[in-house]
Amino acid sequence: MFKRLLGMLLGALLSIQIGSVQAAAIAMPDRFSAAAAKAVLLEGGNAVDAAVAAGFVLAVTYPEAGNLGGGGFMTLVTRPVENLQSGRQAYFLDYRETAPQAAFRDLYLDQQGEVIPYRSLVGYQASGVPGTVMGLWQAHQRFGSKPWKKLLQYAIDYAEQGFEVPPALEENRRWYQQWIEGKSSDALNFSEHFGALQSGRMFKQPQLAKTLKRIAARGAADFYQGETARMLVQQLQTHGGLMTLDDLAAYQAKWREPVRFGWQGREVVSAPPPSSGGVAIGQLLKLYALLQPELQAQRQHNRELPEQALKTHFYAELEKRVYADRAEFLGDPDFVDVPVERLLSDAYLQQRAQGVLWDAISESESIRPGKIELPETTHFSIVDAHGNAVSNTYTLNMPFGSGVVIEQAGFLMNNEMDDFSTKPGVANVFGVVGGTANEIAPHKRMLSSMSPTILLKDGEVEMVVGTPGGSTIITSVFQVIVNVLAEGMTPQQALDAPRVHHQLLPKDQIAYNPDLPEAVKSALELMGYTLKRNNYMGDVQLVVCDKTHCEAASDVRGRGVSAAW
Repeated sequence: MFKRLLGMLLGALLSIQIGSVQAAAIAMPDRFSAAAAKAVLLEGGNAVDAAVAAGFVLAVTYPEAGNLGGGGFMTLVTRPVENLQSGRQAYFLDYRETAPQAAFRDLYLDQQGEVIPYRSLVGYQASGVPGTVMGLWQAHQRFGSKPWKKLLQYAIDYAEQGFEVPPALEENRRWYQQWIEGKSSDALNFSEHFGALQSGRMFKQPQLAKTLKRIAARGAADFYQGETARMLVQQLQTHGGLMTLDDLAAYQAKWREPVRFGWQGREVVSAPPPSSGGVAIGQLLKLYALLQPELQAQRQHNRELPEQALKTHFYAELEKRVYADRAEFLGDPDFVDVPVERLLSDAYLQQRAQGVLWDAISESESIRPGKIELPETTHFSIVDAHGNAVSNTYTLNMPFGSGVVIEQAGFLMNNEMDDFSTKPGVANVFGVVGGTANEIAPHKRMLSSMSPTILLKDGEVEMVVGTPGGSTIITSVFQVIVNVLAEGMTPQQALDAPRVHHQLLPKDQIAYNPDLPEAVKSALELMGYTLKRNNYMGDVQLVVCDKTHCEAASDVRGRGVSAAW
């Protein structure tokens, strides 16, 4: 009880007016979560309160990625309550899923040592121990100011009363329903629960509403030790799943030190391992700064080359080196030693910068590829009226996760076990190759690209940014930061601009979205690149603030809603 009262006091102190600026902003992946987050902020809640309400709403209205049965990361910046006149403090909450105790390195290999197709993606053995409920609970216990039960009521209402299904959700449901057909040896119940998702119609989820009511009443204890935990484990074990009640009871989210580094007069705060995001974005931004003089010289020297083609080649050269480091060094820091400081050191990056080629493509053959993750994740960015900020990314991994719905509880399970290296050094059915640092082990967290990021200028929040997109998360966040702060774009222009992506393999392939000018494509092809238009490359949610106001923007690639006031 004392801890709970202390948490409420800390949250209330976070909501005290500081200074004269009273700007707030949200950038959310759908209109339902946007409505909930804005309502909480207008009622005096802080950024964490709004994040909790939005996170649970998305579990109802954005079921392809919003979740109770998944996990994620939250980057926070707040003013320390013990010194309200000082600058902001940064925090990072890791609520990534963990491998069950029964998991082992060769879990998804057959007797011949070959990968069993789809076993880590579809069905009852594909799920890690979920972290979302615990993550949102621990964030609220530490920083929340509004009652937990009240914050969950928005999600309960949408589950009980229904919400109008947007066209994109029905399209995702139809694709996924066809994709999982025949990929599990056990019958899946996805269609039974979500087959009724039809555009323009109201969709009600009474079982999920009951689950949310239990969590509202009992907090995380229900999901990890109570009735919901028993429902979850019983269903998985009936079908050969690995998870136990002990796995759920042992799960904890972890407060970790965020990755922090300086860049062009700012402090960047981002995700540490087991996310690769903060390290990779740090490397990209620092390499970008180191090589700016040479880039400008190349622009003068190669006037016949379209500027966007030169920039795309430049980004590809940077990204190739970053993704090589990602595959080699990054994993769960509780299991492997991740040399974060060395990877972000000026000396190391100056050495890496020396290998960048301007008139040719660096060879990929001797460089190990990064882990290519599936793209269906969701992100939101929040700044409250007192300058506290939350950047939150969470996921089920694939759209709708493993295809398993917990029958009496109404929520989907993740398929995050596929984010491990199912067989280090060997591609799985999606061409995914990983290293030993990310091999399966009990209670280990799988590597991720999720990159919730906050930038500070003069100690105050200047930018809150993040996106879904699998392995393109890192490059999308990097390009949006550069677009705003180095190229002077407005937030919406920064999101609407074409994005490019390169990650070692396929060799010399650059992905782009939505399009590139024909002259740029021709120039890149003459250099030796192959080009591929990705149907999906992120859904960035961005807030940018100065001393007087904030601007918010949602990616045109998604169904997001943003607002500032």
